[in-house]
Amino acid sequence: MMRVEPILLEGHTAIAIEVKLPKTTLLVVTTDKGYIMCGALDVALLNERLSDRNIVAARATGVRTIEELLEAPLESVTYTAEDLGIVAGMTGREAILKMM
Repeated sequence: MMRVEPILLEGHTAIAIEVKLPKTTLLVVTTDKGYIMCGALDVALLNERLSDRNIVAARATGVRTIEELLEAPLESVTYTAEDLGIVAGMTGREAILKMM
């Protein structure tokens, strides 16, 4: 099952995506500039092998819902996300607002 819906954050709209897979759920909140994702995101791959793409992304671990993803501290971020002021430890909500 897959669910896609807009979410309103301080007057801005992001898109929440939830994909239920066997034994796991993928969670993503995305904007036109970048995205945050659950622990399935491989930030090292984005920073190393796909660095030429300048992907703005961040990862939070241990989350099971979109709301938890927004409230959890980020565990890791891409180098390009750091350029926007997004850092590990800030909440997913704070990161998404910087991506607006």
